Amino acid sequence: MARFRSLIAGLSWTTGLAVAAGVLLGGCSSTDDEHDHHDGQHRPKVVATTAWEAAFAKAAGIEDVKVIVPASVHHAPDYDPKPSDLTAVAEADFVLYASFEPFAGKIKEAAGSKAKLIEVNLDNSADKVTAQVKSLGTEFGTSDHADPWVTAFAAEYDKLGKDIRAAWPGSKQPTVVAQVFSTWAAQLAGADIVGTYGPEAVTPGQLAGLAAKKPDFVFDNAHMSTGAVLPDSGAKQVSIVNYPGQDLDLLTVYRDAATTLKKAMSGS
Repeated sequence: MARFRSLIAGLSWTTGLAVAAGVLLGGCSSTDDEHDHHDGQHRPKVVATTAWEAAFAKAAGIEDVKVIVPASVHHAPDYDPKPSDLTAVAEADFVLYASFEPFAGKIKEAAGSKAKLIEVNLDNSADKVTAQVKSLGTEFGTSDHADPWVTAFAAEYDKLGKDIRAAWPGSKQPTVVAQVFSTWAAQLAGADIVGTYGPEAVTPGQLAGLAAKKPDFVFDNAHMSTGAVLPDSGAKQVSIVNYPGQDLDLLTVYRDAATTLKKAMSGS
């Protein structure tokens, strides 16, 4: 987190990076003609801070998205951008980032890019995903791709939800305590969300209150897990993955979650 704080305070990922930016930009002059703007035939150049934002861009119609933070880095704000990242940003039309990743603006500043910064709402709730993909499709000029994706997503979401509900223990709606970034999985499962926790540390009083709800399951966030949340409550803890894989397929996140949830609810 120390590196993250230094980024917020100023462009302090070393003087060497700033020098690299000068070298990169000194050797080329980018013009609008050199950018692959969307004109009905071409897609704009998009850079995303993480695979999660990139998956939204792909859903909206951008097949080739440059991802800055490697998948091996589990906490994006701790990542130190490289000169190659500046090159990508300098040539981009759009840079996608999340509110907790303010270093995106610093990268753009260092690269001297004219790219438009777009803050992506990283929430896998169905309504939020639909709104975000449609919005990006409008921004990119790719609604011809985004709108059909949203239609396909709605159909897949309904199918997966029915599959999970068919696996409810005893055919009864389960009760769930969910980490705030995992509530979407509870919604997908049709579960009754009786409490939430995070992203800040949970106090003993909060834990006692959540345990008193006597949930059937705890849906933890695989990317921010702090271990067993309610170890003595009898609730079964399930780890929920928010980020897509290297294929940047957002639908796979839902399919994988459905598989995990059906397995947990069937007791297998």
